[in-house]
Amino acid sequence: MQVCNVVKFKVKAGAQSAFLEAHQDGKARWPGLEQGVIIKTGEDTFCLVGTWSSQEALVAARPAMIKTLDSFRSLLEDQGGGRGITDAVSGAVVLTL
Repeated sequence: MQVCNVVKFKVKAGAQSAFLEAHQDGKARWPGLEQGVIIKTGEDTFCLVGTWSSQEALVAARPAMIKTLDSFRSLLEDQGGGRGITDAVSGAVVLTL
């Protein structure tokens, strides 16, 4: 069963390049990640979308993902509404288009 996660970020003004660099050159090569993309959704907002072979693979990679997040945490702004600096969801793929 394929699983995806989506994490929304609000990056501080002027920090977009550093945010993207924090994920390049293997820095976001988390065990079990099949594919990952970052999309720009607004002036300072981005989403990371990851595809995983299973929920277990995603769960096992969380410590590595948090380590990556810790490397650029200072570049992020609180998103408000109790979401903090990341707004993450994950779940099983139910339809492939």
